[in-house]
Formats: sequence, structure tokens, C-alpha cells
Amino acid sequence: MCDSTKEAVWLRRLLKELEVAKCSNSTIIHCDNQSSVKIAHNPVFHSRTKHIEVQYHYIREQVLAKSIDLQHISTGDQVADLFTKALGRTQFEKLRNQLGLIDTTKGHNKQVQ
Repeated sequence: MCDSTKEAVWLRRLLKELEVAKCSNSTIIHCDNQSSVKIAHNPVFHSRTKHIEVQYHYIREQVLAKSIDLQHISTGDQVADLFTKALGRTQFEKLRNQLGLIDTTKGHNKQVQ
């Protein structure tokens, strides 16, 4: 999540510098971990969060600065899982369709051996 945040902030700065687009709204980043989302939105430090690595405080700073908007998404709808996890056929096809990708092998009777 930290890498996604850094990438989003970098892209926002690049677009601003190139004067290509105005990024007046926060960049939405979806996360399927509710605890992470709650910690990032809570600016208060507790004894439970004092051991969090420094890099994760960067996410909190960017949420407070309104550069990013960290939102919870259910695990079943997390499109990034398509690229990072071995999925069953049903879940794979659901996420593939959400990306707007099509099956180019339909209609072909070739079997892979």
C-alpha cells in the first residue's frame, strides 16, 4: 500500500508539473484490509500503533494532506488480486471482466498440451 501511495503522489506531482491535468481531488486507493484503512484515517497515535514501521506513517500523512483517499474494498472485488494471486476460474473471470478484458480464445477448439 505504501508503494501505491508513493506512486500516486509521484504521478500527481508529475501531472501538476507538466500542467497536463489538475488534481484537485484526492486519488482513490482501494485496500481490502479494514484495519489498515482505519489506522491511516486516524491521526492519533496509540500504544497499538506505535510499532508501525515509518514507511506506513507516510500513508497517514498523505491521507491527512488529502493527496490520497484510502477506501475499503471487499476482497472479492479487489482487481489487483488478478495480478498477484492464483485465483479460481470464477473469480478470475469476474475480475478480468471488471478490467474490461475479453477472452480472445473463445471459439477456438485448440487444446493446450
